[in-house]
Amino acid sequence: MYQFFIEPSAVEKETVEITGPDVNHIKNVLRMHVGERIAAVNETEGRKYLCEIRKLEEECILCGILSEEEADTELSSKIYLFQGLPKGDKMELILQKAVELGCFEVVPVACRRCVVKLEEKKQKSRVQRWQSISEAAAKQSGRRIIPRVHEVMRFSEALAYAADMDLCLIPYEKAADMEETRRLLGSAGAGQRIAVFIGPEGGFEKEEIEEAEKSGAVPVTLGRRILRTETAAITILSWLMYELET
Repeated sequence: MYQFFIEPSAVEKETVEITGPDVNHIKNVLRMHVGERIAAVNETEGRKYLCEIRKLEEECILCGILSEEEADTELSSKIYLFQGLPKGDKMELILQKAVELGCFEVVPVACRRCVVKLEEKKQKSRVQRWQSISEAAAKQSGRRIIPRVHEVMRFSEALAYAADMDLCLIPYEKAADMEETRRLLGSAGAGQRIAVFIGPEGGFEKEEIEEAEKSGAVPVTLGRRILRTETAAITILSWLMYELET
């Protein structure tokens, strides 16, 4: 069933009014008709409505509410992915999978070894593109929220942003204690804010790891193999999802 996000004001008594870009998507892309069912999620209040399309108008779609429930698709903790800017369109893949795996927020990070150098005037449009991918992935995976894609941060800014989080992990190829990785992942609990730093294609420089440790981050290993940046992000987020899923 297709899912769409709505504002609280879209709900009135037993009806839901869908407006904006979703109108065109429902009518002209999905080619849905009166009588078909959709799910509408109130992101602000965490309510999910099972709806039936009643009217297809030019600028809105009117739906009747058949039932409502608490949306319960979120993890018990908030995971913040600090992703070193990768080359090409890898960020889009990482973002899509991070949202599917329950990530709460994604922060693109300009690390020392990043090949990509986004000019300030291009950052806004790129972040808008990434945010639209986050929304699409949230709809597809039945999320209760649309994870925010933050503006690009420098590494030092990202560490400061993560400084007060309950757990901060930074996978590093020179870390070696797999048991410690298991212990740290197993310590993740409900209600925590968890930061995960992933390096770009070239990995982190030694000085960045040292700076991260001073800020409270803990280097961890993801195994004996060297993983691509996109694989590393998906791997540790999958482990955390396993630990936090209820």
